[in-house]
Amino acid sequence: MQITLIAIGKTDKSELEELIAIYEKRLKHYIKFQMEVIPDIKNRKNLSEAQQKDKEGELILTQLQPTDTLILLDEKGKQYTSVDFAQFLQKKMNSGIKNLVLAIGGPYGFSDAVYAKSSGKISLSKMTFSHQMVRLFIVEQIYRGFTILRNEPYHHQ
Repeated sequence: MQITLIAIGKTDKSELEELIAIYEKRLKHYIKFQMEVIPDIKNRKNLSEAQQKDKEGELILTQLQPTDTLILLDEKGKQYTSVDFAQFLQKKMNSGIKNLVLAIGGPYGFSDAVYAKSSGKISLSKMTFSHQMVRLFIVEQIYRGFTILRNEPYHHQ
């Protein structure tokens, strides 16, 4: 299985990029991982919230292959403990999925078309985080999940 993280807009904090890169490098020991960053939409200030979500949604959907399994990082999604998330990853690997795609939407979330294509939603917290921070949190949790699955001394109960 491969895991692809799709995110809207670039990260403007080099410190976050450095931290994300650390976990991306660590993940290579466990699974094929890639992050696809979709550039911010041009002239988005001239677009309504719905128009912005639709345009971002089109860009997200063009990144998908027919066999991909899309999971949205969404505030209304299911919350997991780190151990439960590790088990979620294991179930996805066991099911024969070729590419698990996790998507981080723009500031207004996802379009109806993206919700319709998705196979589920995950929430990292009841709190709201910037989409830039979410990138770091999910990459770290994926790494943590694989260390849990291998009983390695990264996660402590």
